[in-house]
Amino acid sequence: MRLALQNLLHDRLRMVVTSLGVAFAVFLMIFQGSLLIGFVNAAGRIIEATDSDLWIAPRGVVCFDFATAMDGRFEDIARGVAGVQSVDRLSVNFVDYRIPDGQQRIVVLVGADPHVGSRFPVPYLNGSQQSVEPEAILLDETSAKALDVHTVPSEVEINGLRAHVAGTVSGFSSFLGSPYAFSSYEDAARYSRTSSDKVAYLTVRVANGYDVESVRKKLAAELPEVNVWTRGEFERRSQLYWVGQTGAGAAILTAAVLAFLIGLVLVSQTVYATTLERVEEFATLKALGASKGFIAMVVMVQALAFGVAGGVAGVLIAMPIVQIAQKAVAWIYMPVWLVAGVLVPAFAMCVLASVVSIRAAVSVEPARVFRA
Repeated sequence: MRLALQNLLHDRLRMVVTSLGVAFAVFLMIFQGSLLIGFVNAAGRIIEATDSDLWIAPRGVVCFDFATAMDGRFEDIARGVAGVQSVDRLSVNFVDYRIPDGQQRIVVLVGADPHVGSRFPVPYLNGSQQSVEPEAILLDETSAKALDVHTVPSEVEINGLRAHVAGTVSGFSSFLGSPYAFSSYEDAARYSRTSSDKVAYLTVRVANGYDVESVRKKLAAELPEVNVWTRGEFERRSQLYWVGQTGAGAAILTAAVLAFLIGLVLVSQTVYATTLERVEEFATLKALGASKGFIAMVVMVQALAFGVAGGVAGVLIAMPIVQIAQKAVAWIYMPVWLVAGVLVPAFAMCVLASVVSIRAAVSVEPARVFRA
């Protein structure tokens, strides 16, 4: 251990530069991981916010945001299935949003019945979850700034109809580029000019004493024209669509892999150069009877020292930068386990980087120390 550290401290500048390279790789892996985790969470946030056990969705729906209409009579059929406690309606539409000074934006208007979920953003009247404020919408606090809403209530227009922003919520920022707006189901249908006999989704709460899967099968048998999923299934489908089919997840993962490779090459180059500079010392050690395992350990400790120094620096850099990035990308999220998880590939990177150097160190001939 002491020999390895002495070799590194002999050229402090090289050690600092290499550690900074590892720090950059660790930072980039943490940052890209935070983007991916936040992206996945945001893709299923609205679904997860409901208190439903099951979701009824039209055929062909790939995620929550791209809804199509299905027959509203399915609500009555679902209510008649044994084990169904309640059924609530949801609508999802892209609508024109206009503030008094004439600025226009496209927003995703999500309408829901009052009892869809205690965590679901619905503009309740006077805080009661029994009645909904008419002509009212809620915006995420990050979206409110983008839509130039600085005070509430604030008068706006949706598809040419009068509405007002009744308040803001947190945790529902959009990653689509079009902010979310939340209203009652009736107002959303009116603003989007959706027929009263059409609905985007139905959420189902299963009564106590009934098995969710058995009720799902009954609903699927009664409603063969639509899909019936558990809440978790629909949430995963939406997340997999955005991560897998849009290419966003692949782009984020590619950046993380590139960061790993950058760190691997940088550490490999430095450890190999350091090993070759000290090859006479390794020859002396072998001449004195040092085992190949001991020499391999010296080289690996050098590489791991870069990993420890760079890993700590990368984490310390990533934490404040992710917090700053949240002001621009509200859904980015860095859990504690991600930091610990990134350090594993960081150390693996350093171990792999030492492989070539170990081979060079253990293959040196002891007789080399006696050459002129």
